[in-house]
Amino acid sequence: MAGNRILLWRHGQTDWNVVNRFQGHSDIALNALGQYQAKHAAEILAGMEPTAIFSSDLDRARTTAQALADIVNVDVTIDARLRETNGGNWEGKTGAQNREEDFENFIKWIDGHDNPAGVTGERRSEVALRARAAITDALGDKSDQLIVFTTHGGTARCVLGDFLELPLTHWAKIGGLSNASWSILAQSPNKGWYLEEHN
Repeated sequence: MAGNRILLWRHGQTDWNVVNRFQGHSDIALNALGQYQAKHAAEILAGMEPTAIFSSDLDRARTTAQALADIVNVDVTIDARLRETNGGNWEGKTGAQNREEDFENFIKWIDGHDNPAGVTGERRSEVALRARAAITDALGDKSDQLIVFTTHGGTARCVLGDFLELPLTHWAKIGGLSNASWSILAQSPNKGWYLEEHN
């Protein structure tokens, strides 16, 4: 896999992003601004000449990925392992509601602990495991590729923490990706995976 680069691209804005509502596996579409963000970012990403595009199966990610695919003439491969964290009982609720209803668990999770999101949802370690497997499968034995993975903020942070071999308790120190922004992991013979660009 020498010389590969992984581009983690967060989906554009949704109405739930605006009000800080936990989306998780809920299939929320891009709003008008999110569609604009995706198209604007796609024009920039197209200049990087991506060799493949993979996307979460959720609509907000698929629509974002398709904006790039339409420009570069590359098909989007859908992989549900790139989904956002399953938020369990927190999904559909705002941060304020989750603080009020499940304060201790929610604060622990915000602080970077590996407790299941929303009691019945996923642990960060589980998100990292499935997303890394999707990326590893996509890379295969390829070299010198720039592969775009259109995903979600929480999933991107888990991938970055895992690939950079940070202790899980430090993943929360990685700044979140803004809507339709991206980060790039690159591979070096000496350093292994390193963060080439962030947000």
